[in-house]
Amino acid sequence: MTKETKDRGESLGLMEPLLISGSSRFRGELIDMAVELAQKSSGFRCSLPDGIYTALSKLVRTMNCYYSNLIEDHNTHPTDIERSMKEDYSDDPEKRDLQLEAKAHIVCQQWIDDGGLSGRVYTKDGLMETHKRFCALLPDDLLWTENKETGEKIRIVPGELRTHDVKIGDHIAPSPGALPRFIERFEDVFTHLGKSEAILASASAHHRFAWIHPFADGNGRVGRLMSHASMLETLDTGGVWSVTRGLARTVKDYKAHLKKCDLPRRNDLDGRGTLSEEALAEFTRYFLEICLDQVKFMEGLVQPERLRYRILSWAKEEVAMGDLPDKAALILDALLYRGSLPRGEVKDITGTSDRQAARISASLINFGAISSETHRAPLALAFPAKLADRWMPNLFPDKIDQTG
Repeated sequence: MTKETKDRGESLGLMEPLLISGSSRFRGELIDMAVELAQKSSGFRCSLPDGIYTALSKLVRTMNCYYSNLIEDHNTHPTDIERSMKEDYSDDPEKRDLQLEAKAHIVCQQWIDDGGLSGRVYTKDGLMETHKRFCALLPDDLLWTENKETGEKIRIVPGELRTHDVKIGDHIAPSPGALPRFIERFEDVFTHLGKSEAILASASAHHRFAWIHPFADGNGRVGRLMSHASMLETLDTGGVWSVTRGLARTVKDYKAHLKKCDLPRRNDLDGRGTLSEEALAEFTRYFLEICLDQVKFMEGLVQPERLRYRILSWAKEEVAMGDLPDKAALILDALLYRGSLPRGEVKDITGTSDRQAARISASLINFGAISSETHRAPLALAFPAKLADRWMPNLFPDKIDQTG
């Protein structure tokens, strides 16, 4: 197949409706869910001490990366993801490529978390830059895709729209020449919505982006990063929870909903667009339920007394085994309450000399349990992936069913 730029003149109405209409019988329930999600997300974010918030947001990047890749059947262990951020790569070429892919995801999400997409989440410019930032860091072996019908190998160009036709399941995406028109319509509809409408529209945008399928590959990851960015902006998530974990853990339902949203309108009661409004409403309900469930899950993990019990129990066990110095738990306990700790105060908290206090701090830093930007900067709590099974149980699963 040769490169194409042909616009077959498809009507923009083919992807309507893009929003749940005001007359939809589902709208009232969905708006209530959107308002509830806004309240719970903001409440959770505001309840976190600064020290825990910063550490948790870093761990959520690893979690988001892990689950987004898992949806694509790329299973990279969370500890290998963290190793990639330190440029500690596997000798196995395949595992190394997956580590580089994971690093690309985390670097791109950190850019988003730092405000890189602020005000332009759904814009053509923002979407293309997200794709470019992600794909530009991929190894060459992962910059190729295959046309499933012809077997032709196609080069993925970071940040550029596809130049060939694609078919995903039974859905034939817009012709390559038509992509700018469809993305412009997408941008016009989903940008500048009111808060409640924007929350409600996050699910619609998620599917319609996948429906357009603007890039040769990477659409799933870019779409989930887009959704992460939209919620960061509209829900004040602070990046401390993610819908991606819920989508991955219900991956069969996720894929089934996306497929249903490709279906045409069923009858006169199913909206006024070309595509089924009822299917879009069902996906929106599912999407918002997943979001509410993930806020609740993360809230439960960081309940102060339970989190404190898990972390201090771990520390006491490590001390008993001789892997941590005595009184290490006192530093962790102080950080749980205060968020950060000047190094000069460690000796007072532990009741030791400056040298011994420095040794205890260094041992916790080596474990990854605490962090510090420099050797003089204050100490802060960390949530390393290697300790997640003890500190944050069920954040990462042993196994997820990826069939379906």
